[in-house]
Amino acid sequence: MGDDVDEIEMDEGGGGRSKKMLVVVILLVLLLLGGAAAAYFTGMLQPVIDMLTGGGGEQTEEVITEDSIENDPGVPENVGFVDLPEILVNLNTGGGKQSYLKIRVSLEVADQGMLPQVEQMMPRIVDNFQVYLRELRPEDLSGSEGMFRLREELLIRVSAAAKPAKINDVLFKEMLVQ
Repeated sequence: MGDDVDEIEMDEGGGGRSKKMLVVVILLVLLLLGGAAAAYFTGMLQPVIDMLTGGGGEQTEEVITEDSIENDPGVPENVGFVDLPEILVNLNTGGGKQSYLKIRVSLEVADQGMLPQVEQMMPRIVDNFQVYLRELRPEDLSGSEGMFRLREELLIRVSAAAKPAKINDVLFKEMLVQ
């Protein structure tokens, strides 16, 4: 206990010098940690880690063949695409300055065998789109969130109009708000 008192008194005596030294040590440790983190996240440290852990430097290269594409569950097999005609509508501006939406979309049909049925229903699909699009305001179409909501709404409408054909997605080819 007596030793603790002596240490405290010693620290108080040379306080300025020990505090500066402590700050310098902390800064050096932070600098080293920051440099190590930067080297790790940029990948510059990976060869050193591989060498220390005995990890092989051999990299495997995946060969993509036609069979691997066909067996990939992420690639739809029998899909077809139908282009809708260009649609140009006035947007709802509440009596303010006129604003227009020009849009070209393509529909991803789940089964190519249903393409003739979807094309036969095209007038109804275009009508559903136009009725919905005329009610939109320019603010509804701003940003990626607006595009996502528009895609979802159009998909709901086209799925209802094209039944029993299954529509997987509505793909935007062109969209212009003016």
